[in-house]
Amino acid sequence: MNRPRTSTLLGYFALGMLTGCSTPSPTAGLRLNQIQVIGTHNSYHLRGHDSLLALIAQVNPNARREVDYGHRPLPEQLAQLGIRQIELDCYADPDGGRYATPLGLARVVQAGLPPVPDPDPTGRLRAPGIKVMHVPDIDFASSALTLVDALRRVREWSVKHPRHVPVFIMLELKEDALGPGFTQPAPFDQAQLANLESEIRSVFPREAILTPDDVRGQSATLPEVLRHSGWPSLDSVRGRVMFGMDNEDAVRDRYLEGHPALEGRLLFVSVPATHPAAAWMKRNDPVGDFERIQELVRNGFMVRTRADSDTAEARTNDPRKREQALASGAQFVSTDYPEPDLRFSAYCVRLPDGVIARPNPVNGPANERCQKLE
Repeated sequence: MNRPRTSTLLGYFALGMLTGCSTPSPTAGLRLNQIQVIGTHNSYHLRGHDSLLALIAQVNPNARREVDYGHRPLPEQLAQLGIRQIELDCYADPDGGRYATPLGLARVVQAGLPPVPDPDPTGRLRAPGIKVMHVPDIDFASSALTLVDALRRVREWSVKHPRHVPVFIMLELKEDALGPGFTQPAPFDQAQLANLESEIRSVFPREAILTPDDVRGQSATLPEVLRHSGWPSLDSVRGRVMFGMDNEDAVRDRYLEGHPALEGRLLFVSVPATHPAAAWMKRNDPVGDFERIQELVRNGFMVRTRADSDTAEARTNDPRKREQALASGAQFVSTDYPEPDLRFSAYCVRLPDGVIARPNPVNGPANERCQKLE
């Protein structure tokens, strides 16, 4: 009878120890799109100062409610909460200083409200480079003021945890202003799109990024390779990150110019399933799009959806959207509440038994022997 070589047995044992499973590892053969993880929405966002929230409420009480949330720093989300998808709102700032003096600082004083502390005592906002915040001038509190700062924190954690499932980093590239008199964002033209990729490469070496080229290989389009070969195996891409563009507007179209199947690009984009660049896409409504999300997942695509929005589910402790999101099979289920905000309720979004990643409920293996994939 043929017996496994000693080296093979030791390899099974080592992998089993890393994944928390008995040997041999049940993750062998499992593909990246056959898992599900929890992510955070606007992952950098800090709850705004009370004076700023009061100022917002004077103009739009609903908007004040919608931004009344905050997240832990990125390393804590990754290490303590098991988050494996993050989202960063990005503003181009090629000359530096465009967002260094938020209008809201003066407005709260004019309104007779307590002053807001300097959000950038070290001057990070004055240097050129992409900035990370929700809305300039009024909702700018961020745990990572620049894109490079945010990515470095992810990279530092990743290097210390080389067997993690890939972390998906969504970037929303923002160009819109609140209106006349407010800070006018710089456009993400071709020069700034190139700078975006340059900033990413300044932090992550190429081999640490799962790119569209890596998935497409020699195929002409991404949907073609997903039909015939599928995504890489989970074990082959552990310890890496992948990037996706949140935009489905003119910025996305600029990014695709000259790169219809994302040849040479770092970011995946959300496009219709028939597009040559289709591999990952946004479907933020897991209730209305429930069947469509399941169809996309069964057809090999990766999907991000949201379990809650605008603080509504937390305020009423309503789990319905969360349960639909988890059952939809979307690989990335995003939330503002990876842990409860007890000002509102016990509402939060976690995978069963607190695991970091689980077999996908729609396309994962039915007889998976180990639910703990990281």
